[in-house]
Amino acid sequence: MTSPLLAVRNLTVDFGDHPAVRGVDLELHRGETLGLVGESGSGKSVTALAVLGLLPAAGRIGGSVQLDGRELVGLPAKQLAGIRGRRIAMVFQDPLSAFTPVYRIGDQIAEAVRVHQTVSRDAARKRAADLLDLVGIPDPKRALDAYPHEFSGGMRQRAMIAMAVANDPDILLADEPTTALDVTIQAQVLDVLRTAQQETGAALVLVSHDLGVIAGSADRVAVMYAGRIVETAPVDDLFTAPRHPYTLGLIGAVPRLDGRGGPLVPIPGRPPAAGELHGPGCPFADRCPLVEDRCRTAEPPLTGDGTHLSGDGTHLTGDGTHPAGGGAHLAACVRADHLAATRPAPAEVYPVPEVPAADAAPREEREPVLAVSGLTRSFPRYRGTLLRRRIGETFAVDGVDLDIRRGETLGLVGESGSGKSTTLYEILKLAAPQGGQIELLGQDTAALDRAAAHRLRARVQIVFQDPAASLDPRMPVGDVIAEPLLAQRVPAADARRRIPELLRQVGLDPAHADRYPHEFSGGQRQRISIARALAVRPDLLVLDEPVSALDVSVQAGVLNLLQQLKAELGLAYLFVSHDLSVVRHLADRVAVMYLGRTVETGTVERVFAEPRHPYTRALLAAVPLPDPAAERARPRLLLAGDPPSPAERHLGCPFRSRCPVHAALAPEQRTRCATELPPATPAAPGVDHTAACHFPDGGRPPLGHAGADPACPPPRRG
Repeated sequence: MTSPLLAVRNLTVDFGDHPAVRGVDLELHRGETLGLVGESGSGKSVTALAVLGLLPAAGRIGGSVQLDGRELVGLPAKQLAGIRGRRIAMVFQDPLSAFTPVYRIGDQIAEAVRVHQTVSRDAARKRAADLLDLVGIPDPKRALDAYPHEFSGGMRQRAMIAMAVANDPDILLADEPTTALDVTIQAQVLDVLRTAQQETGAALVLVSHDLGVIAGSADRVAVMYAGRIVETAPVDDLFTAPRHPYTLGLIGAVPRLDGRGGPLVPIPGRPPAAGELHGPGCPFADRCPLVEDRCRTAEPPLTGDGTHLSGDGTHLTGDGTHPAGGGAHLAACVRADHLAATRPAPAEVYPVPEVPAADAAPREEREPVLAVSGLTRSFPRYRGTLLRRRIGETFAVDGVDLDIRRGETLGLVGESGSGKSTTLYEILKLAAPQGGQIELLGQDTAALDRAAAHRLRARVQIVFQDPAASLDPRMPVGDVIAEPLLAQRVPAADARRRIPELLRQVGLDPAHADRYPHEFSGGQRQRISIARALAVRPDLLVLDEPVSALDVSVQAGVLNLLQQLKAELGLAYLFVSHDLSVVRHLADRVAVMYLGRTVETGTVERVFAEPRHPYTRALLAAVPLPDPAAERARPRLLLAGDPPSPAERHLGCPFRSRCPVHAALAPEQRTRCATELPPATPAAPGVDHTAACHFPDGGRPPLGHAGADPACPPPRRG
């Protein structure tokens, strides 16, 4: 084995008396990709920032970070500046914050070139245009003069990657580069990272909480918990035979697109924050189902079989343990050998809650809860400040049809800007829509007077994406939960009596009703939001990205809770999410939106197994699987570009500019797509599966899979 390009030994980072990173050992070789995973607060981002010396002033770093044998810890700032961007470059999580908003994109990339290379201004600008072309920005010469706010989220992230590879660095550090991006844009960004890595030959450290992204991109994986690495292995070994209970729990908590069903595996408790570690034992002991007495006496070292290491296979660090490098499978657990030998499934180790069976009554016999037909909503656009004048409209919702029955979950999916949130707000207004019709529990919202709307409001409640923003920080959670009851004029004494019951219902301790929201974890705050919504006994619960801000381990518990409540209370859910794996796990039916319109609806089983609209097929193809072998076997289908602007009226099919099927059609068929808006047509008479496409796939396998229609080629890269 060649000497490592980057060698991290016993890295520590302290913020005052609070250790954030505790003795991390890593090795990174040329051309390889190392995935760094773990829950929030595990120390992933701090480790990446420490390598580049980008920690805030309060951070105190110890240990060794060597780049090609050169020590970086303690290096003077001027010498470090010569390495940043030239030898090691960073792709940050939020490119809008990383770019300077008052400078043009091209100027910022050219500046990164000129800082490290002696080239003219014109040559640097040409290099910037070439880099934007490399990462797939359309019309790169014109894009040079754009400001960061004029780019979409995916384009900004691609421009950030272009700036990172401007000087052909040896190492790329990508810190959650796909967080908060749509699944289609995520696929584009990951493809750009691969292209950049191939062009420069750089090694890549990919920090992510998404195990699907890691499974499809990494060669090796290091799992972090409480500031240290608890397991590291080649990616296939780690996913097929994890040797640490924490890794096993993370894998079991992930909902999968291939839909194995059943409850997810929640990891109990929460990870310790910096400074909360007490005692000499394993920091995971309080959450571990395999804990023994010896786990609490000493923290296990990171050890393993040493397979594929050079020399005599003992390649030890100073404290006598294996470094997290090479092909070794190492784990910091006293039960690692047991897990390696038995290879249990996550549900065989962790206690899994029993989810009651859902209502088995035929859908036709269930009471309609929500019926939306032809819903439209547009907003005027103005120009100017003092003398404002109307210049057009933004067509946020332009033909949405939804249908939910009692005891049913409808998943609403689509890219950002597709109109999902606007659709929710139009439903929740309980008023006459701008266009179309909304019937809630058999009542037309256009015919409601103020008193009727007030009575109906208690029967539909919403759970927002960010519980920290939706809960009043000045009120104890008991008062937060009681507030909807008081708004419905329930006597205060009766409202107070219901609080313990509601807290128990969502798995919280009633004794904590006097605590404030900030005293709870993120998952617990979301459970409080659900309890608040359930207080008035609604018939329909609207869930707007309720788990997108949660760690996967916490997300599993919330999803299990939602399944349990639906079965016990007969609730109907309108579940909005950009994560199709979550929708596949939770929903009974799904509606796919594109540019304000419903383009495909049907049962989850049919839509996910036999998608008929090219947009749905592209969404599904972009969802990564937390299974390295399966992920590598799937074709890479990238949806080109960004959605068209909703500020323009689009004749014909609005998806045709990005549609791979449209590109393969005969000229007369393309004319139909360009002039005729496709109606929603069923796959077959009486089948609950419709698609708004002139040339649907007709139930054949998704594009690029064996047996796919050769007339429907996969989309071109871009």
